[in-house]
Amino acid sequence: MFNQDWIGLAAGSLTTISFVPQVVQIWRTKHADDISTSMFVIFMIGVALWLLYGIYLHALPVIIANSVTLLLAATVLILKFHFHKARQ
Repeated sequence: MFNQDWIGLAAGSLTTISFVPQVVQIWRTKHADDISTSMFVIFMIGVALWLLYGIYLHALPVIIANSVTLLLAATVLILKFHFHKARQ
């Protein structure tokens, strides 16, 4: 693996892991009303495009990081709608 791949893996890991506290916070509080739906939808579209870009380039760090980030961002939105619906 090239040195730049290690930098990409480190960067992708840190930016991806940054979503974990948000998911945990939403799960614990059962509350996500303050999460912007439009921001997360736009963000997820951008991440999906980065994922496609990584697939086209066969760039494993980009593929891994954006796959996990997309999953975590989707989890935030799913929990947002789930807990909002549960309170109604």
